[in-house]
Amino acid sequence: MILYNVTINIDADVHDEWLNWMKQKHIPDMLATGCFRENKLCRLLNHEEPGYTYSVQYFAENLGDYDQYRVYFAPGLQKEHSDKFQNKFVAFRTLMEVIQK
Repeated sequence: MILYNVTINIDADVHDEWLNWMKQKHIPDMLATGCFRENKLCRLLNHEEPGYTYSVQYFAENLGDYDQYRVYFAPGLQKEHSDKFQNKFVAFRTLMEVIQK
């Protein structure tokens, strides 16, 4: 199993709007690609950055499913997020193999 993790720090002034949009729009759109079978949305409790920090985790069955997302869906979905919350967030992405669940 492959874990695609997006860690994001969102400015406090758009936090509520962002969180609602993630739960109602972005995460459902990610799952609708068919590339991921489940997700988790986690808020970091021990951060010292201003704003709020989250880990958004998406689970793919294999690298092929993740690659399909990366090639066909990532550019549009990432652009939509960037356009909507421009200059209000910092994000980085990591790709991991789940060894034990």
